[in-house]
Amino acid sequence: MISSEPSPSAPSAEASRGRGVTAALIAYGLWGAFPLYFVALAPAGAMEILAHRILWTMATCALVLLWRSDWEWLRDLLHHRGLAAGVALAGVLITCNWGTYVWAVRAGHTTDAALGYFLNPLVTIGLGVLVLHETLRRLQWVAVGIGLVAAVFLTVSTGTVPWTALVLAFSFGLYGLAKNRIGVSLDPWQSLGAESATLAPVALAFLVVLQIQGGSTFLAPAGVHTGLLVLSGVVTALPLLFFAEAARLIPLSLIGLIQFITPILQLIVGVAVLGESMSTSRWIGFGIVWIALIVLTVDSLIAGSAARRAARRAVDPS
Repeated sequence: MISSEPSPSAPSAEASRGRGVTAALIAYGLWGAFPLYFVALAPAGAMEILAHRILWTMATCALVLLWRSDWEWLRDLLHHRGLAAGVALAGVLITCNWGTYVWAVRAGHTTDAALGYFLNPLVTIGLGVLVLHETLRRLQWVAVGIGLVAAVFLTVSTGTVPWTALVLAFSFGLYGLAKNRIGVSLDPWQSLGAESATLAPVALAFLVVLQIQGGSTFLAPAGVHTGLLVLSGVVTALPLLFFAEAARLIPLSLIGLIQFITPILQLIVGVAVLGESMSTSRWIGFGIVWIALIVLTVDSLIAGSAARRAARRAVDPS
């Protein structure tokens, strides 16, 4: 008699998938709520916040690596100039992204930041074609084309190029490209620690000069502000931890769908909480971008379904 009870592995697989989805939701939810944290860091300026974020992120990663007794990778990093150069480049790119994002939030342009992260998947695909010579499927080409239409529409309708959104989209896209070229030589904690260490001397020098000139807000009398700046390292690293867990448990295609939570939350925070205004033309521009992302999502679902059917046929040709 064949038992109708589910195999022991089924609940375990379902539970792992559930944990992965939960971890992804937490990661992208935290990233989406970042504007609220950066607003709470007032009166610190964008550059001071960025410098503290670099230093305390490095410190957080160093503590984790110290707890893990994980330092052997440093020898390989220091002896391989190509890898070290790639990490340094990634550090510069993510710093550019962080700085632009913090400035955008503090300057009242959170919706521009949201647009940048909506555009990021399209920019990433474009870089894959131009730099890595990847081949796109038909719907991917359609999505990229619609994204270009959105950028042109926003430029023409508003009379200005959406520089903030483009800098965020391209800096993060190029950061992903740099990480792709580096490969899997470093895990997330090692990579983030090395990348933040690249700019740490510059960040420290900036904060020292700011303190000497009397412009630093770090040692605020109440102490709460100081604590919030110190926590910037944990705030930066925590979503990464959940993201790494999600990437381990669920397919990349599912993560790709969940990632849109971040710019959606940024847009909601910018409009509903921070009171930023959105003109009709900007809403139309966002709508065109969303159409592109819907096309991209449909393509991802079709491709994922085809891949699963091919895998099943390979296991069971009958």
